[in-house]
Amino acid sequence: MKKFLGVVCAALFVTSTAEAVYEAKSDTGTGLFDYIENRRREAREQRLTEEQEKLLADIAEAKERLPHAQKEGDQVPAVFEGDDMVYYSGSGEFIATGKVDIIQLDGYRFQSAEAKGNVKEQVVRVDDRAHVLQLTEGAPRVTLDGYKTVYNYGTKTGTMGEANGKAGEYYLTGKRFEFYPDHIVVYDGTQTKCGAKSPDYHLSADRMEIWPEQVIRMYNVKFWIKNKIVGTKDYEERSMEEKGKNYFPRVGYNSDHGVYVEDNFEIPLGKHWDLLIGAHIETKKGIRSRAELFYNNRELNACVKYGFYDDSDARWIQKEPSLDIWYGRHIGTSPISYRVEGEFGHWRQNAVASTHQEYELKLYHDPINIGGFLLLLDAGYKITKDDAKNVPNGKTTVKGSNYNILLGREFNERLATYVGFSYDKNNSTNSLFNYDVDDYSRKIQAGVSYWITPKDRVVVGVKWNADKHTVEDVDYYWYHDLHCSQAVLRWRGKRRKLEVHWEFVPW
Repeated sequence: MKKFLGVVCAALFVTSTAEAVYEAKSDTGTGLFDYIENRRREAREQRLTEEQEKLLADIAEAKERLPHAQKEGDQVPAVFEGDDMVYYSGSGEFIATGKVDIIQLDGYRFQSAEAKGNVKEQVVRVDDRAHVLQLTEGAPRVTLDGYKTVYNYGTKTGTMGEANGKAGEYYLTGKRFEFYPDHIVVYDGTQTKCGAKSPDYHLSADRMEIWPEQVIRMYNVKFWIKNKIVGTKDYEERSMEEKGKNYFPRVGYNSDHGVYVEDNFEIPLGKHWDLLIGAHIETKKGIRSRAELFYNNRELNACVKYGFYDDSDARWIQKEPSLDIWYGRHIGTSPISYRVEGEFGHWRQNAVASTHQEYELKLYHDPINIGGFLLLLDAGYKITKDDAKNVPNGKTTVKGSNYNILLGREFNERLATYVGFSYDKNNSTNSLFNYDVDDYSRKIQAGVSYWITPKDRVVVGVKWNADKHTVEDVDYYWYHDLHCSQAVLRWRGKRRKLEVHWEFVPW
């Protein structure tokens, strides 16, 4: 399994395990547990809070009390409640005190101790603290607490002074919020997925725009770890539904590299184009870096790669350079996806240098649920060619099929297991390079994951050489959830190697 420095244009596709955010760095199949745990994490994030559920219930009750059914194009009604309310029918002015609760029936709630406004102008003003809840269809869920709020519920426009809260999965602060019918603007704002009072990490921006299509656009961005700036960008756009992208360094130790730090930098170059730079600094071999010029246009992607790459067995390859092009998509409305990929370039590993070519057609089936079991299937055909002038028998061609069958089961919130079989014609015995390939073609994988405490999970993964009928790897993992980050310890039992890494909660 390839080991990535973060946001890179490696040849990934939306397979059954591509949603994983935390990575076990495993070649024993334990990536399935990453998929399961991140699916659970996403489900928790998407679950409605108690106050969101209450808003929906209150709206449903208010709609039942309407004197007549709403028609398309009608003004959205609002419901006002308070311990003490004074209304001036001539001017339309009102003053509400006590437990003020204002509900707009398309999914808004304003709460405060006192509110003023004008029913005819459809304006609400709150000078002191106000609590705002947005739960409209197709837009991010927003919860805010702020001051000096002015809101026109007819035009859906308004402002709020210094405030903090949440939009989707992101915790936000801002010196000023502006509300528009189709988006929200935050000035001098911060954003993080870390819910601590003093977040371990966050980004700040001069201006943020939150759009209904679940997009956040940010200008003049700074990335922070605690109170230290670790990066800047002029502009950043994020899909609130996107997973697996992390802007912050990864720190770790393993027996092959010693202590290491990995970091990534993304430089937008225009529509569809990005320059991606990754750096790996370690105590044993110093600095290894890479750069990738990435083109992305929906299903069609291309990438020019230059620099160092390593796999889960700490085998390094240098591409100097290499062009990778791939195209993939679902086949109509079927559960089958396909991907066509070709890579051509110059590879170097130690003293071996070669003109390297790879071509592959891959088919994937969407995850299949069978009576509580999860079945993952994919198959492909690959051609690999190498032409090395500086080694004997340096001209090689390997053609053959590959497939993977993996069956997993979640018994409950604490226990999950899997077993799988895979075949790949390419292996280190018939390939010029041993990068990202096993030493044999047929393997059986099995594993178990168990939460021993709410913060601690242990995993065991086993890989069996089905050609020689020998156990090749037994990997033991301990995952420990910190407040806004996770520590992962891996002991490779058969190889007697230790790996530890620390990473932030996925951004």
